[in-house]
Amino acid sequence: TVVISLRSYGDAFAAPLKWLAPLTLDNYRGLWIEREFYRNAANTAVVTLATVTISLSVGCLAGYALARYRGSLGFWLLITALVFRALPHSTLLPSFYAMFDALGIRNTTFTLVFVLVAINQPFTIWMLRSFFAGTPQELDEAAMVDGCTRLQAFRRVIIPVMWPGVVTTGLFSFLLAYNDFMLSSALTNADRMTMPAAIAGAINAESDALLMQGVAGAVSITIPLIVLVAIFQKQIVSGLTQGAVKG
Repeated sequence: TVVISLRSYGDAFAAPLKWLAPLTLDNYRGLWIEREFYRNAANTAVVTLATVTISLSVGCLAGYALARYRGSLGFWLLITALVFRALPHSTLLPSFYAMFDALGIRNTTFTLVFVLVAINQPFTIWMLRSFFAGTPQELDEAAMVDGCTRLQAFRRVIIPVMWPGVVTTGLFSFLLAYNDFMLSSALTNADRMTMPAAIAGAINAESDALLMQGVAGAVSITIPLIVLVAIFQKQIVSGLTQGAVKG
């Protein structure tokens, strides 16, 4: 895909294949400069950062509370969250669309972040709750014996121990917001769309130039994901094996 994105349409899909065809940046130039794809990249960065920050902030507090709560209410709250998370996004979209359109706030970054957080939060709470449940409660008690409040014990003791699990959960939240297509294309217009929705709008089978720009856009979206996983690979592996941690 990278090689194709650096070729013209005729060289990329020539038969027989041209192995030594010249490379060009025209596809990237047309996408990022002429079609102003940098605006969509900025929209994606804002939406993704806001979604991950809110989801992790609420999810850590809720997951920790549910992991330490022993009543039956916690179980039913988790089941309710799981049912909501299991609903297909397409079943919720008409309600969101009609409500935001009636309020006059449909084409805003806030509405997209709000919906992404609402859809992602149950999964975040479930995942973080399982991580916190695997952390010995004696850590909380030891911290409070040393003079910490419950919140200080959570912030200074539990979160550092649980950091790989938080990073792993944050990566899943990031992927949900970063790769979203349906919600972005339905709730925002062209100037507010994220990268996946903008690329889908750029690809046109009747235009060779737009098709090649779509290929360049696919490469542009994938590179940050590869870099992100390469940076946090140790934390991700540790988070996925967090259940083996012993107190």
